[in-house]
Amino acid sequence: MQERYTTFRALRLRNYRLFFGGQGVSLIGTWMQQIAMSWLVYRMTDSAFLLGAVAFCTQIPSFLLSPLTGVLADRWDRRAILVVTQTISMVQAFVLALLIFTGVIAVWHIIVLGVLIGCVNAFDIPARHSFVIDMVEKKEMLGNAIALNSFMFNAARLIGPSIAGVLIASLGEGVCFFLNGVSFIFVILALLAMQIVPRKMQPRTGNLIEELREGVSYAFGFPPIRAILMLISAISLMGMSYAVLMPVFARDVLGGGPRTLGTLMASAGVGALIGTLYLASQKDVLALRWTLPASTAIFGAGLIAFSFSRLLPLSILLLFIAGFGLIVQMAMSNTILQMIVDDDKRGRVMSLYTMAFMGMTPLGSLLSGYLASRFGAPFALALGGFVCVAAAWLFATRVPALQRMLHGISGAVPDLMGGIETVTELINTEKE
Repeated sequence: MQERYTTFRALRLRNYRLFFGGQGVSLIGTWMQQIAMSWLVYRMTDSAFLLGAVAFCTQIPSFLLSPLTGVLADRWDRRAILVVTQTISMVQAFVLALLIFTGVIAVWHIIVLGVLIGCVNAFDIPARHSFVIDMVEKKEMLGNAIALNSFMFNAARLIGPSIAGVLIASLGEGVCFFLNGVSFIFVILALLAMQIVPRKMQPRTGNLIEELREGVSYAFGFPPIRAILMLISAISLMGMSYAVLMPVFARDVLGGGPRTLGTLMASAGVGALIGTLYLASQKDVLALRWTLPASTAIFGAGLIAFSFSRLLPLSILLLFIAGFGLIVQMAMSNTILQMIVDDDKRGRVMSLYTMAFMGMTPLGSLLSGYLASRFGAPFALALGGFVCVAAAWLFATRVPALQRMLHGISGAVPDLMGGIETVTELINTEKE
């Protein structure tokens, strides 16, 4: 019982339970759609480059729009933003399903609807990350809630691709899009049922550009935030695009089909799930000393080894390892940023996190698609893994200096979930 209390304590909060349940169902649908989308594009085109191009068109709006949408997340009602974005995402999924069921689907449809959902995500992601602190009434549980968010995401990452692989093989891709549309109903109802205490909004005297400049100066003026954002950018540019190439590995390298693709993605999801459970059970994730560079190196090494594997069981194991390393790195980066950032700048900093995390991924997807079409998918993936390992080594050389800047936080907050106000004061003192 004690372990359950420690690991899942944020679920005692009503608002977070509603979010966890609704978002959990919706994310399963999202992963089903992602697998169906990649398989559909590769089945229609037989082009690794177009796989990367479609991913680029879907993700590039986050890179272009997130800085401004982060400012809006600090200005507007975050729950209202999420209700609107989830509703538009639901409509997009139903339109894709209709196009497939009527037999008129074309690649340009996928690209246009991908750009639409990318624009929606540019608003959704900064608001959703920032909304955690509005939703969690007990701020000492903030870190646990963030870790459980990652757990929820990766549990869906395990379940969704597995279901999608079976449905694609038996009923086709359209069913996955339709079920994803249905899944959004649950998260919309959960958001509407929450009881949120209105935020104390600071008067806004500047325009959007001035507030954006303030947020960028704030984030990049403090070395720990800057270093974490740069590390995430490197991983997203060269490592995260591995998912784009999975249809190529499933069909051409490992000789399988959609079920093989679902199994590969699910194996990464299992590793990520274990990683999030590990993080949720920890009390001090503000200890930077080894975890961030070590998890990044594990992810990169897993990708390198996977690129050389030609055996399905070994490939499954290696993606499990890569998934574990990736989620530990990303979830810890998210948690540290959430803990040390000022609340009135949270949306803007999390929009920069979105730029680093999702904004760089489309460039990496396009690059990986090109490299895979020119030199083969194994080469493209191995190169990405080597870059991730190199980034981990560079970050590790900075750890002692970053640790000194955060030593006060780790000492004053032995429990990750305690004293967010103290954390903010210490960071402000350190910056001055």
